Amino acid sequence: MRNQFIVFSTLSLVITAAIAFFLWTPMWIVFFVLVPLILLGLYDYFQKANVIRRNFPLLGRGRHLMEELRPKIQQYFIEPDTEGKPFNRLEREMIYARANKSLDTTPFGTQMDLYAEGYEWMNHSIASLDPHHLDPDPRVTIGGPYCKQPYSASMLNISAMSFGSLSSAAIEALNGGAKIRNFAHNTGEGGISPYHDKYGGDLIYQIGTGYFGCRAKDGNIDWDAYVERTKADNVKMIELKLSQGAKPGHGGILPAKKVTPEIAKIRGIEQGKDVHSPPYHKSFDSPIGLLKVIRKMQDLSGGKPVGFKFCVGSKSEFFAICKAMVETKITPDFISVDGGEGGTGAAPLEFSNFVGMPFKEGLVFVHDALVGYGLKKDIKIITSGKITSGFDMYRAIALGADLCYSARAMMLSLGCIQALECNKNTCPTGVATQIPSLVAGLVVSDKKVKVASFHKETIESFVELLAASGLQEPAQINRRLINRRVFMNLTKNYAEIYPYVEEGCFLTGQNIPDIYRHDLEFATAKSFA
Repeated sequence: MRNQFIVFSTLSLVITAAIAFFLWTPMWIVFFVLVPLILLGLYDYFQKANVIRRNFPLLGRGRHLMEELRPKIQQYFIEPDTEGKPFNRLEREMIYARANKSLDTTPFGTQMDLYAEGYEWMNHSIASLDPHHLDPDPRVTIGGPYCKQPYSASMLNISAMSFGSLSSAAIEALNGGAKIRNFAHNTGEGGISPYHDKYGGDLIYQIGTGYFGCRAKDGNIDWDAYVERTKADNVKMIELKLSQGAKPGHGGILPAKKVTPEIAKIRGIEQGKDVHSPPYHKSFDSPIGLLKVIRKMQDLSGGKPVGFKFCVGSKSEFFAICKAMVETKITPDFISVDGGEGGTGAAPLEFSNFVGMPFKEGLVFVHDALVGYGLKKDIKIITSGKITSGFDMYRAIALGADLCYSARAMMLSLGCIQALECNKNTCPTGVATQIPSLVAGLVVSDKKVKVASFHKETIESFVELLAASGLQEPAQINRRLINRRVFMNLTKNYAEIYPYVEEGCFLTGQNIPDIYRHDLEFATAKSFA
């Protein structure tokens, strides 16, 4: 086989020369086309890293081309409308249509299999309401006992995505859309960049384990920098990130070569040095310690709403935080519950696929824990986990959320085509890349309007579903209104699948569901262990 390459190359040269002679093609063209191919084939023949290219020089490179084209061919020519991952074509087309203000209705009936296990639907009412008589932009006021500057939040907001993960143009367009529609833009843990500030849209300043934007030289929180950063008028809330759905329990490293002067300034780090984000926080190591940090953040921000974000792992750890709240009387203003199905950038496969509680179970648990400890009245719950439509919002609120985050749907509204290249810095639409030539293709003046349009149309859809249920406001949505087919001939509503807990039952010790008893027993306010 290996000697066949030389024969193949020689024959190719002779045949090409003969064709060129008979067609009067200049030999210098043949030379400059064929010789590089022969040299490339010789390189493949002698290299030792790739077996296919070594055994099949030049021809073996076709395998890499096919692998590169496979996702595109799959998406555009093969996959059914309802089976694409992470988002199917029906979902993507709906987002594009709403972003572009084009036709977003569907013809000839549903393509969904209504009798498949897992199919979900909501109850409508014969006494449905006129959606035009309802609040077209329902909002939720966030602010607990310690809050001096409550924030009136939209029901749908932009989830955490950092500058660096997203391009400068994408950040500007998202914030511009948030400004147009008066909803919130979570900065992600990379700090507040000039691109977040450009249009003045409301910001939720997220602080992760790296404390970017308020980071001291020892890797802890620089409280003076925190005060300076959070006093800005466009910073409406502060979110302390404990973990995220894409890679809960996993830290990260920003290589020195990526720490440009701009990134160094934004994140408050030293240029030219590796920056480690540990999987844990240095500023606390216990539930009580966490709450003391949150209380300090509330005070130093001038009383702005402060909360924390996490993907649920061990239930006993959140019970421990609840016990600490009861003991210290310190409560966050909100809690953001991320689902294990989340993720807009890069994550290790094992963490993305197998670590972290999915959004439904995580949301239900956090809501029930807060109710069981009598804490829910002071704490709002924000949730994220593939929120793309009015029904997704309705379902999340039925499970226990007060309002929603959306990340990937917002990216799609910017023009993302789900190329699945977020981790390669080669995003063809300029959304998740730092390559200037690709970023230049994303026109902010156009895309910010599309972000705003997607938000507007999705909120309108949610209000229409609310009216179809005969409800006046989102707070009236409950688990009994959502149904799920659990078997071909068996359906249950969410209240049967996820039974409500009694208010204060974890405090009194009465009527505690069996599924929570074990974790409650091991939870202590003084330790996560």
